Amino acid sequence: MSNDVFLFNDEPQHGETEVIVNNAMPWQVLIVDDDKSIHEITTLVLNNFEFEHRPLQLLHAFSANEAQQLIQQHPDIALAIIDVVMETQHAGLELIKFIRERLKNQRMRLILRTGQPGEAPEEHVIRDYDINDYKNKTEVTAIKLKTLLYAGLRSYRDICFIEQHKIGLEKIIGCTTSFLRCTSLREFASLILSQVAFLLGLEREQIYCCAAINSTPQTPLLLDVIASSTPSKSNELPADVVEKISQVQINKQSYYADDCFIGYFTTHNGNENFLYVSKGSKLEQADHQLLNYFSHNIAIAYENIRLRELMRESQRELSYILGEAVEKRSKETGSHVKRVANYSYLLAIKCGLSEYEAEKIKLSSPLHDLGKIAIPDHILNKPGKHDADEWAIMQQHAYLGYQILQHSTNEILQMGAIIAHQHHEKWNGKGYPQGLSGHNIHIAGRITALADVFDALGSDRCYKKAWPLEEIIELIRNERGQHFDPTLADILLNNLDAFLVIRDAYPD
Repeated sequence: MSNDVFLFNDEPQHGETEVIVNNAMPWQVLIVDDDKSIHEITTLVLNNFEFEHRPLQLLHAFSANEAQQLIQQHPDIALAIIDVVMETQHAGLELIKFIRERLKNQRMRLILRTGQPGEAPEEHVIRDYDINDYKNKTEVTAIKLKTLLYAGLRSYRDICFIEQHKIGLEKIIGCTTSFLRCTSLREFASLILSQVAFLLGLEREQIYCCAAINSTPQTPLLLDVIASSTPSKSNELPADVVEKISQVQINKQSYYADDCFIGYFTTHNGNENFLYVSKGSKLEQADHQLLNYFSHNIAIAYENIRLRELMRESQRELSYILGEAVEKRSKETGSHVKRVANYSYLLAIKCGLSEYEAEKIKLSSPLHDLGKIAIPDHILNKPGKHDADEWAIMQQHAYLGYQILQHSTNEILQMGAIIAHQHHEKWNGKGYPQGLSGHNIHIAGRITALADVFDALGSDRCYKKAWPLEEIIELIRNERGQHFDPTLADILLNNLDAFLVIRDAYPD
């Protein structure tokens, strides 16, 4: 306004200097005043102003209405210097309300500057409006203006830093929840890559997550690459990455640099793990802190998943051992249960079941004939056709297997009980022991029924020779919708090559 001639009355004089361009992301500062000279003088005083090696980008509005539009177009404005009296006597005060109450913008630092203090008494304004400073234009010298900017930008920086940490911690909590749902190391590896990218707000970067294998200070570092955003056929890390990780292992502490972060974390079993992240641009302090928190979550999740995989492997081996024991008693090859397990898994995945459900069926399907352990040898191994009485006894193996497993609280054995009980049921309801039909038969029972028949027909038995593949295919086509679930039969026939690969991998 009219008193603006007193603005910047002690501006220091400088000689001509060489202009150096700063290409860093600028701080956006909004100047709101209806006096053109205020904009010109402010621009002159703040020329070459930098804070934390970042320049300013001045935005100019000559009314409160113009300022509202600019603020909505530039949501990252760090600081605004606002005149009180413009198109109306309280236009600046109304703009403050618009920013804080309508836009809910609490980050932007707001400085009121007026040439007519009588229009907005200082105590009233500071009490009733959410501003960060209040200045009379006559007292705002060049030095004081720069002081205001340093204080305001520092405050804005800290608020943004706190918000980033809050968002980052929320992301870490979400990531941790996702890790708890992981059921395999493969799923875990994929999740690490996506969650680190999500944490840093990037599409793609260089990420390696590794575990040390039997490493001691006296032996070369051996690394198992759990996850990599740039996988290689040999699963080897670049030499410079290995060198940095090796130094981290020696120092036993995480490494923080502008170009990369290497998290070092150990589990309670003493296993050493490393998370290497490089995003192609400078890693800020907030990035390092979030990645450090994230690294410890990875360590805990990795150990838990490894333990679950060990338990799952033990269950798999136990299922195979029990299944093979039954097969050997009936003078059949133990490879049958492994083929049935893998056929069942493939059918489960192809028909749309989750990885978790498919894995459960794979682990429990080897138990499908467990009830045969209670069938007398002379019936179980009879080379010819069973008579009616013998066949009635033979059919009991489905219910006997169910009885053996039904009281277990283990979910694999519970699934095994279902499969043992229902793997001889037929889609048309003419199977045994319950005469179930269609979708009343559990999907695991329907899957194992098809896998069992497909493999049994192609194998030698005490009562028959293996069928040619063409005859097996013909039978499955004929029994589609009769013996077998038609959808599952179609899956097998349409993916026959994949099933034959499994058969060849586990020969008798």
